[in-house]
Amino acid sequence: MSNEQERERERACGVIRIYRVAVIDIRSTKMAEEGEKEKPESGTTEIEPSVEKDKGEIGMKPWEQHSAVISIPRFDYNAPSSILRHSHCGFLVTCPIKREKSATKEAICILEKYIPNAAAKKRKVCPGAANGEYPDNSENKDSGCKNEISESDTCVEKNHELSLVKLTRSGLLLFTFPCGKSPPIVNILFDIVHSLESKSLNMPRWCHRIFPIQGTCVLDEKELRTLVSKLVSEFMIDNQNKLGQPVKFAVGYNRRGIEETEMKKVRKNENDPLSTLLDRDKCFSVVAAAIKDIVPNSVVDLKHPEVSVLIELLPLSGIPDGSAVVGVSVLPKALVSTKPRLSVKALVADIKAKGGKRSQ
Repeated sequence: MSNEQERERERACGVIRIYRVAVIDIRSTKMAEEGEKEKPESGTTEIEPSVEKDKGEIGMKPWEQHSAVISIPRFDYNAPSSILRHSHCGFLVTCPIKREKSATKEAICILEKYIPNAAAKKRKVCPGAANGEYPDNSENKDSGCKNEISESDTCVEKNHELSLVKLTRSGLLLFTFPCGKSPPIVNILFDIVHSLESKSLNMPRWCHRIFPIQGTCVLDEKELRTLVSKLVSEFMIDNQNKLGQPVKFAVGYNRRGIEETEMKKVRKNENDPLSTLLDRDKCFSVVAAAIKDIVPNSVVDLKHPEVSVLIELLPLSGIPDGSAVVGVSVLPKALVSTKPRLSVKALVADIKAKGGKRSQ
């Protein structure tokens, strides 16, 4: 290549570099001008939402929109092992699938109003949240911990001692009290239902049903019978003057979450005692026998029971394979619906899930 050709090439490369710089300058100028046009006029203020709302959150209550009001508690990963060893009381809440976080906030908002001695306390925000860092996992970020930073770097959380327990099935929330704590679970639900009927409490949007758990036990024939006998005895002492003769009772057994857990392996082993009790008829016979022992003058009435014993299989996460835990409650007729099946009354009338089916 001659010297003249080389000089021509250098001049062409220089022109190209100058052209590129000019294009970048023009683009920067246009972006700056557009930014100036988008600025609000003097005397006006525009507030951009920090979190983009999805279609399902339009029209949410103020306490749902502002996570600083009610924080989502973290899962208590020690709770499942404690529940396996000791009886606990609490609440099992049903909600729409993929709306567990909204339902958690709503459930806490409702329950804290009726739990005795629910004092408030302050706690520090998550470590590193001020820098946008979340030490444990992505769940902390989703819980809105960063948005809970206030001027004093603290947020208010209700100290109602409820633990949020991780489950293997969507559409369910489990709150438990510490072992040994036995607040009036059924009375709390009575107060909630009464407030909804009197319209002193707004109808919930996400929480469909609140099942009061008066006690838990491993799904074992002896333990189940002992727990049912204890709760039925307490019910009869409190309501012996309100019941007719013979006493009409019904038994409900809900096995939500079996297929989502390792218990489906147990069901294949017909010789396993747990597999036997997972059968609906066997569980009914065990519970009915326990009721008959306490109330000899009693008959089954599925349409108009005066007392209902409800058994809820709890799909706990983190328990050993082949283990199962149930929550038990003995309820009066005022808190029970018998159609389309025996269950705790819904908090909202005419709850329907996708596809037109009634939510369970």
